[in-house]
Amino acid sequence: MFATGIENSYPTITLPDGKIKRIDEMEKTGHYKYWKDDFRLVKEMGIEHLRYGTPYYSVHQGPGKYDWSFSDEVFNEMKTLGIIPLVDLCHFGVPDWIGNFQNPEWPFHFAEYAEAFAKRYPYLQFYTPINEIFIAAMFSGQYGWWNECKSDERSFVTALKNLCKANILASEAIIKIQPETYFIQSESSEYFHAEDPSCQAQCDFLNQKRFLSLDLVYGHSVDVTTYKYLIENGMTDEEYMWFHHNQMKEKSRCIMGNDYYITNEHMVHPDGSTSPAGEIFGYYVITHQYFRRYKMPVMHTETNISEPFSVHWLRKQWANVYRLKQDGVPIVGFTWYSLIDQVDWDSALRNDDGVVNSLGLYDLERNIRQVGVEYKNLITQWQDVIARESFGVHIF
Repeated sequence: MFATGIENSYPTITLPDGKIKRIDEMEKTGHYKYWKDDFRLVKEMGIEHLRYGTPYYSVHQGPGKYDWSFSDEVFNEMKTLGIIPLVDLCHFGVPDWIGNFQNPEWPFHFAEYAEAFAKRYPYLQFYTPINEIFIAAMFSGQYGWWNECKSDERSFVTALKNLCKANILASEAIIKIQPETYFIQSESSEYFHAEDPSCQAQCDFLNQKRFLSLDLVYGHSVDVTTYKYLIENGMTDEEYMWFHHNQMKEKSRCIMGNDYYITNEHMVHPDGSTSPAGEIFGYYVITHQYFRRYKMPVMHTETNISEPFSVHWLRKQWANVYRLKQDGVPIVGFTWYSLIDQVDWDSALRNDDGVVNSLGLYDLERNIRQVGVEYKNLITQWQDVIARESFGVHIF
């Protein structure tokens, strides 16, 4: 699956004056106004699969209450155009009436929403119930950037267990409606490097912590140190065992989505702090680590970098993906994320400054960028080759 996406983050942030504001990337990038044009651009790229989600925070208006007006329009248009959505149900935020990811009742409300969504659009087959669970929990519960704006380990663990539980319950609700669903669990693929030997113990812990979202969702056992960390920060043994008993059961219908950016690798310093390390290992090495742990089909579900580095980065990411596939890792897709430029991603949406980030295949005037030209050529050149190899006909 060669894919792109429409960035649809919508966390809340707390402004310096204490007011809370919703940051909706679809609004910032003009998608609500130009959505028909955006779908046309997807088709012009020769792309069939689109990571896409409507604004959960405005659709789910209360228990059993939904506003499907925008969703109906866009999903009907995609169906007409032959675009296959990889449906993104929750992307970094929740409705105001929920509060935030600390709310223990939210997983049940979200499962209700997922069931209602699947019933309304029963023909859809690809879902990411919750995007980047690890990042949502870190940015909201530990870094203090989004939503609850908490900055402690207990709040992170609370957000994490609620997000993972919501993801599992939503998956169970969807597959009851559409048994042929595939779940593409888009997650940030992280790695932590030790600056010197004094940092190694902390580095080892963080390199276990990065797996926690997928460990809980897929029912993978954690080591003793990580288990103690969870228990000391508010997860009970009963809650931990719930994930083992209720892991995503239809493993044959699960695809592990790995997102990789130049910001995904971190340097751990002697004082315990971290800073961006840049690309040291890269997608190939880190994805191999995730694949060895979970042994599931893989999709490269997000990557980008701003101009003037974007074309080089696209070629490098594709080379990594293709090498993984040649080396026996069951790679099923690649994604440049997103279709159009993003706004204020340079501050991880913490600042509402309107800064345009040149990360898209197209700019905000819907003019193609050079990376868009390159991606279109890449798809044309490689799609038949990949299709043949997927059926065991190796032509190299």
